[in-house]
Amino acid sequence: MAYGGGSGGGPAIRVLNVAEKPSVAKAVAGILSKNQGGFRVRDGRSRYNKIFEFNYTINRQPCHMSFTSVTGHLMELDFDDRFRKWHSCDPLDLYHAPVRKYVPEDKSDIRRTLEEQARNCQWLILWLDCDREGENIAFEVIEVCTQVNRNLNVWRARFSALIDREIHHSVQNLVRANQLFADAVDVRQEIDLRIGASFTRFQTMLLRDAFVIDFATDDRNLVLSYGPCQFPTLGFIVERYWEIQSHEPEEFWTINCTHNSDEGTATFNWMRGHLFDYTCAAIIYEMCMQEPTATVTNVRQQEKYKYPPYPLSTIELEKRASRYFRMSSEHTMKVAEDLYQAGFISYPRTETDCFSENTDLRTIVSEQERHPLWGSYAQLLVNPEAGLWRNPGSGGHDDKAHPPIHPTRFSAGESGWSQDHHRLYELVVRHFLACVSQPAKGAETTVEIDIAGELSSASGRVILSKNYLEVYRFESWGGSMIPTYTFGQQFTPTTLTLDSGVTRPPPLLCEADLLTCMDKAGIGTDATMHDHIKKLLDRYYATKDATTRFSPTNLGEALVMGYDDMGYELWKPYLRAMMECDMKAVSLGTKRKTEVLETCLQQMKACFIDARANKGKLFEAMAIFFERSNRFSGNEHTTGGDVVRRCGLCHESDMVLKQKPDGNFMVGCLGFPQCRNVVWLPGSISQAVVTHDTCGICAPGPVFKIQFKFRWLEIPPNYSADHLGCIGGCDDTLRQLGEICGTGSRNVSGIP
Repeated sequence: MAYGGGSGGGPAIRVLNVAEKPSVAKAVAGILSKNQGGFRVRDGRSRYNKIFEFNYTINRQPCHMSFTSVTGHLMELDFDDRFRKWHSCDPLDLYHAPVRKYVPEDKSDIRRTLEEQARNCQWLILWLDCDREGENIAFEVIEVCTQVNRNLNVWRARFSALIDREIHHSVQNLVRANQLFADAVDVRQEIDLRIGASFTRFQTMLLRDAFVIDFATDDRNLVLSYGPCQFPTLGFIVERYWEIQSHEPEEFWTINCTHNSDEGTATFNWMRGHLFDYTCAAIIYEMCMQEPTATVTNVRQQEKYKYPPYPLSTIELEKRASRYFRMSSEHTMKVAEDLYQAGFISYPRTETDCFSENTDLRTIVSEQERHPLWGSYAQLLVNPEAGLWRNPGSGGHDDKAHPPIHPTRFSAGESGWSQDHHRLYELVVRHFLACVSQPAKGAETTVEIDIAGELSSASGRVILSKNYLEVYRFESWGGSMIPTYTFGQQFTPTTLTLDSGVTRPPPLLCEADLLTCMDKAGIGTDATMHDHIKKLLDRYYATKDATTRFSPTNLGEALVMGYDDMGYELWKPYLRAMMECDMKAVSLGTKRKTEVLETCLQQMKACFIDARANKGKLFEAMAIFFERSNRFSGNEHTTGGDVVRRCGLCHESDMVLKQKPDGNFMVGCLGFPQCRNVVWLPGSISQAVVTHDTCGICAPGPVFKIQFKFRWLEIPPNYSADHLGCIGGCDDTLRQLGEICGTGSRNVSGIP
């Protein structure tokens, strides 16, 4: 690699280095400055993001390094101001409303630090996390820095562990940032913003004030959020719950046989499994009882192997921590991030479950030889005479960015670690040692017998070599001895019984099951799955019990039921899985960013229009679980379907049909309280519904007509109780009834 800007000696160049977190900046600066007498530290504009300064040489080029950081994303994506308020527009408009990426106020100090440092530098080296999200943050940093210094030479450091050899190798082998990875995240952010905001506004404004949602302490501020990954994840939980609810226990019968001998007891299982027809089972059992002699028809002995796990990916780490320690996926990732930033394990967000040929696996094992618990096993592993070593298997996944999770630094336990830090470090080390070990070896014997033509079998296993199971204490391979049998041998069973049982429903999904469902369906990524699960719990769409099993709440079940009744599978994983597939295609360069955005948003816009047209299904589903409410908020409308026209006063927001708590109707501006434009309707209206018919007279249009139903005792006999009217000013009938019956306003202003 040839670096521009004076490689091969010469005066020192100024280099701005930017990491994703302050702790990473300090760790990398510490490693690079170790042989230079350490770093100097000074404050940046943000008190949390210090600047570390030291000298270093990159490929014989002397450099004066300034090392600072951001805190995750530097920028946010949001709608233009006109569309940001919930009532500023029809939620459907959010599929094409302008969006912009900007540095929010709480990150402005970090931006100023970057600008000040970038002005005086020749190079910018990006030390963001090496995944798609990190690449997107890298381009946010590039945008801020190149706005003040267009001549910056921009480089990307790629690393997987905060350890000396990895960091030094990375800085001597800099590459360019990957625009395609950043584009994929841009696509995901825009799709999630548009879909999430439109559906969240739609279902919140439709349902929040219509029902008494009992779990909310302040349900006036309740948000019924919709997320394109969150809802399919909820769908898995609800689907399993429905499966359990709909299960009808069914009785079955099976024939069990045992045989005691001097060597022990063998339990033989009926090879038919079980029968649901009692009469059939009873007839077969009677036949066996009449000829109860058992004849051995087959004795099979074979070697069996239990193979060690594949190298550790993020999903597997989360699933195993959940099973072994009942740690939530969110907490697991937080602890793993702590261990990574302290240099004890490699980067914890990876899809890769195979090691490259260049990885020095034996050195990683050797570093663990001093450990009091697994050190002796590590010594055996690297001893060729022990024959315990085996090159690790491959799970078939490689994200080309990071290796599988593995230990990067020895520790017998640190003073500041919690119990979960100890547990997770132990899991990572033991898993790594297991995956470079020989499989466990056993001898299995299977005996088949015949009683009156009915076949049964028994199995026994003897473990010959535990191998990887010696170190991987989280797994076992149970073995049980059975007596010795020979082909043709006959014996009388000790017991021969006809036993009954009932079918049982599957259990609720545990966190490991849920992660498996999400992984198979392509919902989220290894870096985001735990976030989607947490959001379900935070939004009270689901609960998790002490055994980490999930149940939907009434609210979660009602929302899924409503969308399910519409016939539109918004809670199923297929739509999101296709989107994730398209985003991956963008990151690989096989699809263009604009093409994927257009396709996905068109598809989801059609879903939104359908959902809104079938909003009654959501109402019906909610009514099963929650009581109706009579509340009404003067500055809210229920759904975009109630829009009557654009406001002629502020020219920014829509005018929508609303019903007040006293039952009277009005058409008011969504820009309330900034805009107080209102049309009060006759007080004799019992029902009013906005239609799709538009007025051909009133301008500017469109002005949607309203189907009114009047209380006939309150209007003169020469007026019809049903009237399709316009509030634009052309409707004489509506104006006359307003004058005759009065309107819902405090002072009668009435129809224009």
